[in-house]
Amino acid sequence: MSDVLQLTRDLIARRSITPEDAGCQALIAECLQASGFSIEHLRFGEVDNLWATHGQGGPVLVLLGHTDVVPPGPPEAWSSDPFVPEIRDGILYGRGAADMKGSVAAFVVALQRFVAGHPRHPGTVALLLTSDEEGDAIDGVRKVAEVFRERGQRIDWCITGEPSSTAVLGDLLRVGRRGSLSARLTVNGVQGHVAYPDKARNPIHMALPALAELASRQWDEGFDSFPPTSLQITDAHAGERANNVIPGQLEVLFNLRYNPHWDAAGLQAECEAVLQRHALDHRIHWHHGGAPFHTPEGHLRATARQVLAGFAGRDPEESTGGGTSDARFIAPLGAQCIEVGPVNASIHKVDEHVRVSDLEALPELYLQLIRRLLAEPASAT
Repeated sequence: MSDVLQLTRDLIARRSITPEDAGCQALIAECLQASGFSIEHLRFGEVDNLWATHGQGGPVLVLLGHTDVVPPGPPEAWSSDPFVPEIRDGILYGRGAADMKGSVAAFVVALQRFVAGHPRHPGTVALLLTSDEEGDAIDGVRKVAEVFRERGQRIDWCITGEPSSTAVLGDLLRVGRRGSLSARLTVNGVQGHVAYPDKARNPIHMALPALAELASRQWDEGFDSFPPTSLQITDAHAGERANNVIPGQLEVLFNLRYNPHWDAAGLQAECEAVLQRHALDHRIHWHHGGAPFHTPEGHLRATARQVLAGFAGRDPEESTGGGTSDARFIAPLGAQCIEVGPVNASIHKVDEHVRVSDLEALPELYLQLIRRLLAEPASAT
């Protein structure tokens, strides 16, 4: 059994549901320490973070990942136990196989191979892991980035192992992500009997025109390689499911995925102006999940494009789509960030899986990226 397959199986077998790490990082630290890496454990609250480095000075290349996974759902819905890795017909099944214990294992193997072949390599290569990517992402990379900012930690390039490929390994290169801004809106009315609407104020009726305006608005036409900004209402609740009572309050959740045309403050102001214009008695709580980031054309993108083409058989699609990733906390430190990983078709689903052939190719993919960036260095940009 290959090193990467064995390590992936060992990681899947650890029930590391957010924010639990379940010993994954200790296992990885042991592997890397034996290869000469310096190890630092950064625990904040209930979250474990691992910072492993080799070399010194710049340029600094960081491999970024997470050891936590989402809950598996009903175990009986799976073809096999989600935390007992199983190979069937050349496919490895288990929670985290694709998102992203396979990538993390491939990072470790690639790093071991790189420092074995280049013990005195230029610059610094590092691995940063958290157990809080799938959850609130408060005490994970967000908090580590604050520590790095205080220390003045330099990061030139960051490769996140999120499952980015769509059909075959290496067919998509993610070069940025949209920002995420969430809102919890409460609209106040006056509860009453449906037969006496004049004695009540229905918050649903009052809010619908404003919500319709927000939902139907064309916020922009996109930005560079980013799609247009969009607002999606994700939940609305009012009343106690009684057909003869006008509710006294409406609660609505919505989220904006936005491109660099906007910042969070500007979007908040636009939304609140709509609510004010419709004279709603309301309060709103905002949560900024992260700002958009984008890596421009340069050495990192060009290198990744060449490497991925060798695996996919064609130039990769370069995309800023999808949700968010922890790279949103690293980019503001001045790093150029890309995301490269296995096929994402099964992530967060029942019977999550990865092709064994893809998994066994991943360490070489990451190794080529590391070699070209550090062992054959160009000026960090």
